[in-house]
Amino acid sequence: MMMIQDRKDKLLQELKAQPSPDDRFRYLIKKAGELEILTEAEKNDKFLVKGCISRAWLIPRFDGERVYFKADSEASIVKGVIAALVQVYSGGTPEEIMALSPEFLAEGGVSDALSMNRRSGLANMLKQVRLYAFAYQSLAQKDSK
Repeated sequence: MMMIQDRKDKLLQELKAQPSPDDRFRYLIKKAGELEILTEAEKNDKFLVKGCISRAWLIPRFDGERVYFKADSEASIVKGVIAALVQVYSGGTPEEIMALSPEFLAEGGVSDALSMNRRSGLANMLKQVRLYAFAYQSLAQKDSK
């Protein structure tokens, strides 16, 4: 399995290969098609990310060692950004997730091209990813005692 840092580097390389912000968004929208489709039952308020202008869901699963994410959104650009986050973070350990700087989308030229509202939603999505990782890290530490 590819490490979280390698997945981030691969995504950055792909984003930087896009010649313009519009091309980066087209690339992300294409990535959105790679997301596993959520059922209507999974699209419930428990997994709704607060503070996004369009509805977005983030569903975590922890296998005792690694955190896996499923996600969706009603807006194509948001869904593409979420797909990028899932590509990087899903399969990481809680420690890896917590250690990875969430600034990689800015480095890839995505964050600056987003509207202020979408940047705020991205920040909320990243915060939620890290909160799940923190909770699972705490759970794993508690279980090991």
